[in-house]
Formats: sequence, structure tokens, C-alpha cells
Amino acid sequence: MRVLVRRCWGPPLAHGAGRGRPSPQWRALARLGWEDSRVREKPPWRVLFFGTDQFAREALRALHAARENQEEELIDKLEVVTLPSLSPRGLPVKQYAVQSQLPIYEWPDVGSGEYDVGVVASFGRLLSEALILKFPYGILNVHPSCLPRWRGPAPVIHTVLHGDTVTGVTIMQIRPKRFDVGPILKQETIPVPPKSTAKELEAVLSRLGANMLISVLKNLPESLSNGRQQPTEGATYDPKLTGQALIPGSLIYHKQSQILLVYCKDSWIGVRSVMLKKRLTATDFYNGYLHPWYQKNSQAQPSQCRFQTLRLPTKKKQNKTVTM
Repeated sequence: MRVLVRRCWGPPLAHGAGRGRPSPQWRALARLGWEDSRVREKPPWRVLFFGTDQFAREALRALHAARENQEEELIDKLEVVTLPSLSPRGLPVKQYAVQSQLPIYEWPDVGSGEYDVGVVASFGRLLSEALILKFPYGILNVHPSCLPRWRGPAPVIHTVLHGDTVTGVTIMQIRPKRFDVGPILKQETIPVPPKSTAKELEAVLSRLGANMLISVLKNLPESLSNGRQQPTEGATYDPKLTGQALIPGSLIYHKQSQILLVYCKDSWIGVRSVMLKKRLTATDFYNGYLHPWYQKNSQAQPSQCRFQTLRLPTKKKQNKTVTM
């Protein structure tokens, strides 16, 4: 599928914003780094990658391909940090790392090696300031949205859920204590393909993000010095979707958009109404359950119904009597 790509922002910021000039913290780190012979001023870089899912796997694949490309000399060392998983095979990032024979650490273990830069993609954990400061060039984040829109753990799902017509990928430098608030190093947009699912859109954005990451790493010091702060207006947040266990057929009602989410295989599909003898709107469901009025075959109209949480009745304590 062919997609059009363009930059998300216009001209550089006015003087004083300094085209996102480095913070005092970064300048201090840079001075320390340039005085330390172990810190490199140009590629090949030593990279520690943090990731979990299919989106992150594509970024890791691009880094590994760059490491295997001896002519380009972009990546010298590549190691991986991922999260523990109940699955024997592990998460997609771990599967790829095992297949590619890359060193793997399970969070919170991050190894003890020396690195130039960290890369995060769909990791879902806040990284401490102490950890960030271990990397002379900081830690980069590959985020599948045009920040500051859809900060948080589920940007692709919320892009589809809210009917956005444009989305994109942002490469940013992370900051401690808060998700997705650091300076933007590179940002590109694409139109959201009509009728695309979250899984299909994620695949498109993962490839775009992987290519953007490699582009930033090729000119890392320059990219960091030209970074720009995120605008304060237009920020939105994408809370993680929780509710029923993620098994096919799980349902979640999203109150803000009044859409019913149906989990099918490994992707969410959003609907506004379903047919079950009579038309039911999304508000007639909550966490996968029909409103009790419909369970009792009520004749009430959908517009009269409201969703609610079902609570199982607690068992009453029975007083035991003893007969002598």
C-alpha cells in the first residue's frame, strides 16, 4: 500500500525557543560525554532497546538490519530489554531477539554494559531519571501518533476509535516521570486508510517509525540539537483499554466516544450499534454485559437505557444453630 508522507510541523520556532535548543541538562551531559573518550561523537552507536509488541518488533528489526549492514556502520552493539510474559515464547520483541541471537534482559534488569543511546518503542514502563542519565545521548522514543495528540499507551487504538483522518509517528527524546512529553526530533504524518483496523494501521506506522528511527540515528547529535519542545495546546491522552480478559468476543464500552469495542483475535473493532433481534446501541453494554433490562427482554427503547456495572450479589452469612 502506498502512503503519502509529510512533516507534521512548519517553520522553526522563534528565537528564544531556539529551535528546541538543548536543555542545560543535555549540555552538561554533552560536555561530560565529549571529555570522555568512551563516548562516541559519531556512529557506529551502542544501542539498548526497550520494547514488547509487534510495533516495537519492527523498530528492533530495523536496528538489527542496520547492525548487520557492515558498509553503513550505524549500529555497533545492540541489546534488548523486554517485559516478562506468561507465554513460554515471550512477547514479539523477545521472540525476534532470540531468533536474531541478541542479548536479552527482562525488566527491571537492564544489564551493565556501556551504551551511547537508548531506544524505546511500545514499552509501557516509566524509565527513571537515573537510568536515562546513563545514556550520553539520552533515550529516544518511537511513538505512533503526532504528539502531543494521543500521549499514552494506546495511541493507535484511539486514533481509529475517534475517527482521526490523519495520524503519524513521532521520534522524541524521553523525560522522566511522565509519558510522551519530551522534545520532538522528527515527526511525519500519513492519512489514515479508510476502514482500517487498529492492527492494519499499526503495521503501517511501525514501518514508518522504523525508517524514521534509522534516519535520526544517522544524524543523532544534529537531531538532538535541533529538537523542538512539544506545543502546549492540542494535547490529548489515550488511557489503556481495560476490562474483560483479552479473549475473542471481549467487549468494552468506551464512554467518551460512545463506541462498543469488540476484541477479535488480536485487534479491536469499534461499533456504534449491533443487531440482536432489535438494534442495540453501544451504551446498552458495559464490560461485555447486556443491560439487565435487555436480559429480561424489556420492551424499553435503546435511548432509554444506560450502561451499568454488573455486581454479583454477596453471599449472606448463615447463622449456625446447634441442637443439643
